[in-house]
Amino acid sequence: MPVLAEKLKDLVAWLSRETIRACCPESFRENYPRTTVIIDCAEIFIQRPTNLKTTSETFSNYKSHDTAKYLIGISPHGQIIFISKAFGGRASDKFIVEKSGFLNYLLQGDEVMADRGFTIEDFLFPRRVKLNFPAYTKCRPQLSNEDVTTSRRTAHVRIHVERAIRKLKVFKVLSGTITVSSLKNFDDILVCSALVNLRSDLIRDVNVDTD
Repeated sequence: MPVLAEKLKDLVAWLSRETIRACCPESFRENYPRTTVIIDCAEIFIQRPTNLKTTSETFSNYKSHDTAKYLIGISPHGQIIFISKAFGGRASDKFIVEKSGFLNYLLQGDEVMADRGFTIEDFLFPRRVKLNFPAYTKCRPQLSNEDVTTSRRTAHVRIHVERAIRKLKVFKVLSGTITVSSLKNFDDILVCSALVNLRSDLIRDVNVDTD
């Protein structure tokens, strides 16, 4: 696996702003023309570690199981352009965004699309990067018509990062439970993301659904 990872790692590469704009599907051009990346976190079940300290770091309250968790980012046209190293399932989305190196790729004027659980505005504002996410009714009885429309548009185009994650989990090694002995190679296992980029159907699905 380490040899394969070394050969394929260049297939998961952050694209230039010019390339992203040139390949942007029509719906993004109309509603989110400055979107650089859509992000989400995924979790994979792992065997329960015997070390208590490790277990405290890997237990995911969301999954009620020990997990490895990673951040994935795709371009508007559906290519995986960022995948982080693995973190313990206890790590928050915000912590992973901060510690994964993801922020280093963002440029002033970029826009990031994410779920509302990504409370990362304080990381993005100093970089002059905008965060787009579905509106919610915090401190309000209901959403305005404008917020409803915006939320629907955001959710419609965000679904493609979830599709990319599902395509990753087609690979058996990422759909089962990772053994403790395999955890040391887990970052190499994520080379499956490079193989997803070789599948033209992911990009085709994005263009069909959003155009």
